[in-house]
Amino acid sequence: MEQMRTTESCSAAMVAVKDALYVLGGKWKLPIIVSLQDGPRRFKELQRRVEDITPRVLSKELKEMELNDLVTRKVISTTPVTVEYSLTAYSDTLFPLTTALHQWGSQHRKRVFEKSRQEREEKQLQSEPA
Repeated sequence: MEQMRTTESCSAAMVAVKDALYVLGGKWKLPIIVSLQDGPRRFKELQRRVEDITPRVLSKELKEMELNDLVTRKVISTTPVTVEYSLTAYSDTLFPLTTALHQWGSQHRKRVFEKSRQEREEKQLQSEPA
């Protein structure tokens, strides 16, 4: 028997989605997470891997991610001091999400490019003399 959605269940689902978007939302958090999925990175390495992010924004995002238990910051006593960032065990729960987003994004990109290509071809056929 199919379960009917109630206003309460929809509201509860929306609260959970809003919470997730609050923690993961914005332009930079998911790219940072994906950049850290293959191992710890130093600040400058992260900045290079996450294209177009400024040091100030990267620092702010990492602090927020640390507060949400997604990233750990490890200070290595070298000269000069080295700081390394890595994903927490808790952030491993995001792996299915990032995988699904990667798959969806790839399919969506193909779909949009294919539609655009078809529209260009149709315009070209319409503009050719008969």
